[in-house]
Amino acid sequence: MAAEMLSAAGHAVTVFEAMPTVARKLLMAGKSGLNLTHSEDYENFVHRFGTAEPRLRTALDAFTPAMLRDWAVGLGQETFTGTSGRVFPTVMKASPLLRAWLSRLEMQGVVIKTRHRWTGFTGDSLRFETPAGPMTATFDAVLLALGGASWPRLGSDAAWAPWLAEKGVVVSPFRPANCGFDVDWSETFRERFAGDALKSVVAISSTGAFPGEFVVTRHGVEGSLVYAHSAALRDQLDETGKASLIVDLAPGRTVERLGRDLSKLGRKESFSNRLRKGAGLSGVKAALLRELFPDISSLPADLVAVRIKHAEIPLARTRPIDEAISSAGGVAWQGVRDDYMLEKLPGVFVAGEMLDWEAPTGGYLLTACFATGKAAANGIATWCRQGLSDRADQ
Repeated sequence: MAAEMLSAAGHAVTVFEAMPTVARKLLMAGKSGLNLTHSEDYENFVHRFGTAEPRLRTALDAFTPAMLRDWAVGLGQETFTGTSGRVFPTVMKASPLLRAWLSRLEMQGVVIKTRHRWTGFTGDSLRFETPAGPMTATFDAVLLALGGASWPRLGSDAAWAPWLAEKGVVVSPFRPANCGFDVDWSETFRERFAGDALKSVVAISSTGAFPGEFVVTRHGVEGSLVYAHSAALRDQLDETGKASLIVDLAPGRTVERLGRDLSKLGRKESFSNRLRKGAGLSGVKAALLRELFPDISSLPADLVAVRIKHAEIPLARTRPIDEAISSAGGVAWQGVRDDYMLEKLPGVFVAGEMLDWEAPTGGYLLTACFATGKAAANGIATWCRQGLSDRADQ
């Protein structure tokens, strides 16, 4: 995005890409349809960025979800809004958009050098490892857009963190975001139900109560509904060593109604039949109740109803960061100017997921990456103009 903005303004731009091809993470996101952004009310949208909202707000205002959709149309990619409010290209792929984008960059004179991995600074120059051996490059301004720590196989491995720290740039520790959690399932439950989805439930944490579904895994729990709560649950685990995901297994019924419906069934009915007939629960939902509350079959109907509406899954730990969709942590905001230049390194700008912010899945991550890329490009353009002006004065 920064290369597009700067080259359109007449600047000579070179993109150094560590991998053999560009935008591998974008293509990976496209495997599930390329969720570009979200259609919800803009004020709600910006609140999804939590404590980073005040710093991201100006960039997001200058490249809103509506502007992003217009940009995609300009590359020949119409978009549509799914039932969840998420926005996708009509073709449900990333590759057509990427091809059109790279063609635009080529027409605007952008040079892309693949297999050029940045390895730090040599004086005021950038140092790279390339197929031809080490090389250095000088610059008027540079944008570092190196990603977080959650996709090492696609290049986002946070290897850059110590190189910036050596220059006095504060880097907050990386932590998994939009991640799954380990649960100490019994071997019986794990073997029988790993891979099954808990559908049409509501999950509850300090973040709020959201409907959806998630998956039981051999290790614990995964899926979009878990990711919606992952930041709050991760922080609670870090702070107290304990956290639980609360699940309402029958969101369409009240505790009182469940209690009445269950109490109508006599004790001659098996507990499985009582759950199925009285609460509409079977399969993995019924098994989860037994897993969490081993004595539940002996409880009176009103207490069973409470357990159904408040099934508390104790979480042991987050899954490893290299399994997470995204990461929290990165370059701390206090060392970044409003124009996205590093205070400690004049002429060096940062954007994207290497900055210390996080957001849920649903198009928020990509939108903020695009928006910070554009904002950093504006900062670079101003920096370069000031440099030309200073040289002219001299």
